[in-house]
Amino acid sequence: MDLQYKTIHPVKYLHDHLEQDIRPDGRKFLSFRPVSINVSSIVQADSSAIFKLGDTTAVCGIKAELATPKADTPDHGYIVPNVELSPLCSSKFRPGPPSEQAQVLSKLIDIILNNSAALDLRDLCICKGKLVWVLYCDILCLNYNGSVIDACTGAMIAALKTLVLPKVNYNKETEVTVVHPKNKKSFIVRTFPVSVSFAVFEKQLLIADPTDDEEDLSSGRFSIVMDDEEKICFVHKPGGIPISENLLSKGLEMAKIRAKLVRSVIDAAISTLNVNDVEINA
Repeated sequence: MDLQYKTIHPVKYLHDHLEQDIRPDGRKFLSFRPVSINVSSIVQADSSAIFKLGDTTAVCGIKAELATPKADTPDHGYIVPNVELSPLCSSKFRPGPPSEQAQVLSKLIDIILNNSAALDLRDLCICKGKLVWVLYCDILCLNYNGSVIDACTGAMIAALKTLVLPKVNYNKETEVTVVHPKNKKSFIVRTFPVSVSFAVFEKQLLIADPTDDEEDLSSGRFSIVMDDEEKICFVHKPGGIPISENLLSKGLEMAKIRAKLVRSVIDAAISTLNVNDVEINA
């Protein structure tokens, strides 16, 4: 009966719960879903991570390849993030070319990496103007249930922090490249950005870590990305109603606390590297 009511009257169903100071999944307005991380579980990838945020699940696999650097940045490697939202993760997506939302997410991931200075692309240079590493970061959403940018960012950063690259020697005279697969070095991630999402309803009601239904029915939503020094790297607000200064300040304070918890669980998963899930509830 409850499911039928939700299907027929989704807006009234959500508002009835909010009026009782509770959300449909039983959480309080400012409660987050549990997070779990699994690292290095895809053996075919150079590094990988699975990030679960409640039901929302994203997996990131990174493949490193040798390439010629771009002409305007001869001493920089490059990173290519790509987010895929397939019909597997939600019925709202269809087979075929990348959806607009998938392209937006891919661009947002790229902006987060640039704004946070998480990577120094010069670390990917092997021989200036001749040879660099290119990192293909493929992020696949396995289950789409809100706050997807948080899950994609978490999966990618966790994968980057477990990436190891083999030593490569390049001879300029003979242009011969020699890869030493047994001599590997960890890739350095210089900052630790974490994304935290919120939804806003009428009367400036703030909801933390919204589900897909809550995002669709909200009056607005925004995501805050913070690094490990609590600096704001990026704020994304895709339209919706204006939010007050007090509401934004409240979101910033909550984002600081939440980001610290997410970093701790990622660090715990990486420190074990035994492919066990580490969970937190916040």
